[in-house]
Amino acid sequence: MHLFCCSVFLSYFCKMKRLSLTTQIGIALLLAVLAGVLLHNQADFVNSYIKPVGTIFLNLLKFIVVPLVLFSIMAGILSMNDIKKVGSLGLRTLLYFMVTTLFAVTLGLVVPTLLKGVLPIINISQDAATASVEVPRLSVIDQIVEMFPSNLVEPLVSMKMMPVIIIALFFGIAMVHVGEKGEMARKVTLSLNEVVGKVLQYIMALAPIGVFCMLTPVVVDNGPSVLGSYAALLGLAYLCFAIHAGIVYSSAVALLGKMSPLKFYKNMQPAMLFAFSSDSSVATLPYTMQCTEKMGVGKEIGRFVLSLGATINMDGVAIYLGVASVFMANCCGIDLTLSQYMAIAFASTVASIGTPGIPGGSLALMAMVFASAGIPVECVAVAAGIDRIIDMGRTVMSVTGDASCAITMQRIVGTKLTVEK
Repeated sequence: MHLFCCSVFLSYFCKMKRLSLTTQIGIALLLAVLAGVLLHNQADFVNSYIKPVGTIFLNLLKFIVVPLVLFSIMAGILSMNDIKKVGSLGLRTLLYFMVTTLFAVTLGLVVPTLLKGVLPIINISQDAATASVEVPRLSVIDQIVEMFPSNLVEPLVSMKMMPVIIIALFFGIAMVHVGEKGEMARKVTLSLNEVVGKVLQYIMALAPIGVFCMLTPVVVDNGPSVLGSYAALLGLAYLCFAIHAGIVYSSAVALLGKMSPLKFYKNMQPAMLFAFSSDSSVATLPYTMQCTEKMGVGKEIGRFVLSLGATINMDGVAIYLGVASVFMANCCGIDLTLSQYMAIAFASTVASIGTPGIPGGSLALMAMVFASAGIPVECVAVAAGIDRIIDMGRTVMSVTGDASCAITMQRIVGTKLTVEK
């Protein structure tokens, strides 16, 4: 029976090679639920032969997190080297994205915290809980002090993500300031960032098998009722998406852009629908430009703001990282402290800005955020099961946020908007 089930699922995975990675992960989720139901009386077999494969995948994911964060942040700083040339438009655009991201991550932390007492949970094993990165119970001031490393290597080895981020910021800014003398370091950093991205692609190619092998034991331990927890996590994420769009983006468009939010969303429908189906803000860029031009945004402003936004504006990612962190901490029985909330907020903000434009990038950054707050990194595999469905909403949020910024910037620079009726 065991061999028959494994052979059936293996044959499915072999056929899945022709599908996109996100589709493969979605199918892996369904297969994991089915396998968990069929093997519900075979916990020993599942834990001995299936779960170790998932552990291997998680180990690979953990090992790539630090170099991914280190080089992607430095590369992001280097790519913004020309922002000074665009003057006040560039600064105001960056400020807009930072403010909306701050609102996004705050929303992602507050809503699930208020509702966590009524939500179903997934019982994460004690082994996973003890495998987490321990976060000391420090005061807020002590926590801030701990963010600044006294040793360059130790944070990289121990996966202390806040010091890693600080290291990346210092080296990235320094390479910009030294100019031509830092050109070799700049080239090496950008080259290593590409290499790390390719390694991540190799690891994420194993994601369907890894997700299957991690989720199957969860279903075996919890039963099919685990689907209720997935529905709760999905509902929480989309509730926060709707609140953020309805309050933050609508207010920005109405108050700063002097445009009716209803007209804005009506004109943005083609881009939003394409974003939802394509799952790519970069691929949606031509549609977003077309929609904003119809609303009176000039090509020069639109192309600059929307291109920059497609790279650094990831409000949907910031929201979901906050939601997933609180939800998974609740599943593990972890009562988050103020310092842990601050760590999640800071890490989510930085991670959302530096989200790699490759499949699975958000999962690696989720591991970083979880590690920064002492939440078991193993929870990433649990959340990955519905990442594809949530990513569709995240992409819509990013595209909508980019367009709202373009409308706002067009108004601020003094050009009157003419909305197509």
